[in-house]
Amino acid sequence: MKVREMPWFDRPGVRLKRNGVSSLSDAELLAVVLWRGDQKENIIDLSNRLLARYNFNKLAEFSLSELSRECNDEIKAMKLLAMFEIFRRKQRLVHSGFSQSITSAKDVYKYFVDRLMSEKKELFFSLSLDTKNRIIEETLISVGILDASLIHPREVFNPAVRAHAKSVILVHNHPSGEQTPSRQDEEVTIQMQKAGELLGIAVVDHVIIGSSGYTSMKEKGIL
Repeated sequence: MKVREMPWFDRPGVRLKRNGVSSLSDAELLAVVLWRGDQKENIIDLSNRLLARYNFNKLAEFSLSELSRECNDEIKAMKLLAMFEIFRRKQRLVHSGFSQSITSAKDVYKYFVDRLMSEKKELFFSLSLDTKNRIIEETLISVGILDASLIHPREVFNPAVRAHAKSVILVHNHPSGEQTPSRQDEEVTIQMQKAGELLGIAVVDHVIIGSSGYTSMKEKGIL
């Protein structure tokens, strides 16, 4: 049944205004976001089909092209991508924000997990910290396989020097989901630690994020 064929008082938008957003089912919430279907499929059927085949977590991992294929519409796919990115940014603010002090590897994990847990590429970040261990700058250093021969200390420490950082934390993800450090991970960590010592900027930790948790080089005794 199309939304316009429903009794007016039972339409998702009307019920949202009358009873609040929590009164809607997952499919109805999705229908409100996507707003309308097309000649082949109404928006309620589309929303039910997507959620019957995937949950929100799985949909949040899809690329624009994958969502466009599932929705048969690039505009709807862009709306979904924007919605999930808003979720992730909101979670970062809840978990951390730029004013919170980083006191442990778990704080770093909470700051990055929503972005990196389902990322299909390996991303390597540097966090510059002030004297109170607050994040003052976040820098994406590399995209792709982490290789000690390809990551130069200047890429890590130039932003830290400009920001007058006291220390840095290195962070990267393993798209495989495995959080155990590789030999390359350890080599990069030691290389950056030595470079930081020369500059007077401590490498506090190197945190690896996987699908089920994280590993801290500091906690493992590598730093």
